[in-house]
Amino acid sequence: MAKFAKLSFKKDELNKELAGFFKGMLEKGAVDAVLVPMAQPKKGVRLALVTSPENAAKVDPFAPVAAVSGAKIASSLTSRPSGRKVAMVLRPCEIRAVIELVKLKQVVLDDVLLIGVDCYGRYENTDFAKFQEKGGTSESFLENAQAGKTATQDVDIIGACKICEFPTAEGVDMRLCAIGSGSGTVFIEAVTKRGEEALEKSGLKPGEVPAGRDEAVKKLVAGRTEARDKKFEEIRKEVGTFEGLADKLSACVNCYNCRVACPVCYCKECVFVTDTFRHTGEQFMMWADKAGMLKMPNDTLFYHLTRMTHMSLFCVGCGQCTSACPNGIDLMPLFRACADKTQARFNYKAGRSVEEEQPMAGFKPDELVEVTGQVK
Repeated sequence: MAKFAKLSFKKDELNKELAGFFKGMLEKGAVDAVLVPMAQPKKGVRLALVTSPENAAKVDPFAPVAAVSGAKIASSLTSRPSGRKVAMVLRPCEIRAVIELVKLKQVVLDDVLLIGVDCYGRYENTDFAKFQEKGGTSESFLENAQAGKTATQDVDIIGACKICEFPTAEGVDMRLCAIGSGSGTVFIEAVTKRGEEALEKSGLKPGEVPAGRDEAVKKLVAGRTEARDKKFEEIRKEVGTFEGLADKLSACVNCYNCRVACPVCYCKECVFVTDTFRHTGEQFMMWADKAGMLKMPNDTLFYHLTRMTHMSLFCVGCGQCTSACPNGIDLMPLFRACADKTQARFNYKAGRSVEEEQPMAGFKPDELVEVTGQVK
C-alpha cells in the first residue's frame, strides 16, 4: 500500500516546504541529484539539475509551465549513465514520454527515481510570463485550480491540458500530490519500495492519507475525458478530407520545430533534413508544370503525414508541438486524434507501463487476423 507524508505550508511558503524536502533527500543521500523545475534569477521557471542541497531553495515543481519536455532532458541525462542516482520531478505527460523512450532504448532508469507531479495544466511560456508579471504564483494557481479555475490573470492553460485524462502520474516511484489535498497542504506519496526508501531518508514520516484525493481525481478525469471526446469529434470533422487537412496545415513553413520539441520523436537524423528532400530546380519546375503552380515549400503536408505515421503509437498528447509552432498551427488535437485511433487499434496506451511491449516491436501470430486474412 502506498505511503503518504503530509506537507503543510503557510501562505506563500509552498516552495519553501518543498525545498526542504528535496534538500533532505540530497543531504541524507537518498539521491545524488534532483532534476526539478526551478525559478530563474529573473522571471521564468526552467528545469535544473541540482546537486548541492543549498541550491534547492528555489525549486518550483508545481509551476504551471514546461518550456521543454522533461523527457528529452531525461534522455540526455541517461543515454550515457553517470552512475549517480537522480530524482526526476516531472509532469504526467513527461513521465509517460519517458516510459516510451525507455522502450525505445533512449532512456535508462537504473539510477533514476521518478517523481510525478499532479498536473492541473500548464500555460504557454509567454502566458506564464504574463501570469508572473501580474503576481501569479504556483501556490495561487493551485488554489484556483482546486476550485476549478485554471483561467487566471487573463490567460488559460493550453488546449492539450484541457483534454488530458492523465492528471496524475503512473509508473513512478513517488508523487507530489495536490489534487484533492486541500488548501495549505500537499502530500508526498511513496508508490514503490524505492520511493519508500527515499521518503524515509528524506526525513519525512508517513502519516494520513488525503481523504478527498480519489474523488477529486475522478472528477477531473471525467471532465477532461468529456472535453477530449468533443475535441476529437471536432478535429475529425475539420480534417476529414484531404482539402481540410491541407487547409489545417497551410501555414506550415517546414521549420521542423514540432519535430524538435516532440519528446518521442527521437531519431538522430530525420529523412526530411537529408538529401532525399533537397530537390533540384528542374524537379520543382516539373511539379509546377503539372498543375500550373506549386505551393512552396512543397513537402509540408507529406512531412506531417510522415510524422503521424512514425510516432502516433507513441504520442502522449503533451502539446509541445503546438507550443513550438511559430505560425500558431494547433497540431496537438490532430496528432492526438490520430494517435487515439492508432493506439486503440492495438489496445495500447502510450506511457501506460514500462512493461507493456510497444506494438510492432514483437510478433503476435493472431494479431489483426481480420486484416491479414489468416485462419485461426
